[in-house]
Amino acid sequence: MVARVILLVVAYLIGSIPTAVLLSRAVLGKDIRYLGDGNMGSRNVAQVMGWRYGLIVFTVDFNKGILAVILARALGFSLEWQLLAAGCAVLGHDFPVFVGFRGGQGLATILGILFIFLPAEFLGALVAFLMVYAFSHHLDLSVGVGIGLLISFALVLKEPPAVIFASVTMVLTIPLKKYVIDRSHRAWVQAQANTYEETQCHLPKV
Repeated sequence: MVARVILLVVAYLIGSIPTAVLLSRAVLGKDIRYLGDGNMGSRNVAQVMGWRYGLIVFTVDFNKGILAVILARALGFSLEWQLLAAGCAVLGHDFPVFVGFRGGQGLATILGILFIFLPAEFLGALVAFLMVYAFSHHLDLSVGVGIGLLISFALVLKEPPAVIFASVTMVLTIPLKKYVIDRSHRAWVQAQANTYEETQCHLPKV
């Protein structure tokens, strides 16, 4: 039992590595959560800092999920514990202990987990994603189609029910987390605007 608890804690800490925050602070001297759309993810980093930095963040966050599962497998844990480790990695990304528990949506980390559990389905879904994006240039639509097809492929190929259930659960949390992050960012922007207005009111009139 101790080994299992340690596995989950380590997986959570792996997920908690705040790639986007560390990179934005190193390059810009600012916290990415207060820039752009307020999300601690690769897309916001790409929009604010450029696609190269976005790719770095995506790659690291993608591999956080993979690393948590590989660790569980290397230690001989069952499929169920591998999935729990994967979930803890996502939890760490969403609520990172290193930056005040304010994280991102976890999409890249979830994609890494889907890749390691459902590699064939992932590659098929990736082709679909690229095709939809090539025609629509709409990222959210393309990701939605790709993930929907990935789950459909997993059902058709009769993957383990635990894997399918965990995959669906993780994916369904993304819109909720997006809503929470957007709401939090709007509240921060409004607070900044209110502070600015108060400051202007107290300035001496010339």
